[in-house]
Amino acid sequence: MEPIYLKTFEEGKLNEKIEKAYELLKSCRICPRLCRVNRLKGKKGICNTAELPVIADYFPHFGEESVLVGKNGSGTIFISCCNLLCIYCQNASTSHLCEGNSTTIEEFANMMIELQKKGCHNINIVTPTHIVPQLLKALKIAINKGLKIPLVYNTSGYELPSTLNLLDGIIDIYMPDFKYWDSTVAELYSSAKDYPQTTKKAIKIMHKQVGDLIIENGIAKKGLLIRHLVLPNGLAGTKEIVNFIAKEISKNTYVNIMAQYRPLGLAYRFEEIAKPITDDEYLEALQYAKDAGLTRLDDFCIQFLKSKGRI
Repeated sequence: MEPIYLKTFEEGKLNEKIEKAYELLKSCRICPRLCRVNRLKGKKGICNTAELPVIADYFPHFGEESVLVGKNGSGTIFISCCNLLCIYCQNASTSHLCEGNSTTIEEFANMMIELQKKGCHNINIVTPTHIVPQLLKALKIAINKGLKIPLVYNTSGYELPSTLNLLDGIIDIYMPDFKYWDSTVAELYSSAKDYPQTTKKAIKIMHKQVGDLIIENGIAKKGLLIRHLVLPNGLAGTKEIVNFIAKEISKNTYVNIMAQYRPLGLAYRFEEIAKPITDDEYLEALQYAKDAGLTRLDDFCIQFLKSKGRI
């Protein structure tokens, strides 16, 4: 299966997308924060990024979902800074403190090519929302240098429809988080009261663009993969989220319900999340997904269910 961005490039549509995306940076309207600063003139909004992307690291990553990792790893590029800034982020040095190096578009493209040469099964852009214009421009250069593996958009889910429309015909695999069902919780931990409604719309658009996840020989090629991090005390709204996915997206959606929450960052200030989740809380979350009728849970979820005798 050929990456979808190659067709868009061959049809001459990529240049138009790049032009439209960079126009948005003049009064930044890339994400739902709508900071409206001129990033092309060096101004920075909530994401703390001006024109050039800041990149923390890049390498073949073997800690992602097995359908992305395969034998040779997922070619992961970690973008510094973030537009969501969750208080418990496990990568706070990168997302909050913006540790990393300012990177030219040419260097960004070369990272993609280097990862492809190492045999990676995909290019996995982590926290890409605030650098969509730069990603599109780097992609054009990388295509001209021979890029031909799927592009993964690894996002918090906090996306604008207008930005996702620019990515239509570009992204092969959307991998959004769905973090919160309740707006009060979203505001408390991520200062984004509109997160639930915004993310529901975004995931519907993503699914319309790429459909359910297609896997060939154990490797994801195209489609939607949703991540959901279980929070202590049911605060993420797992039951409601999995029911939404099953009823309004697809019961065939590939879902990774994640158990790795730890009280990092400023989480210690909030008693209700100042502890890891328990096995019972995680098992309950998985049972919600099964009860909702979701048929494609990640391998880790399946193995945990088996270990508890639920399969």
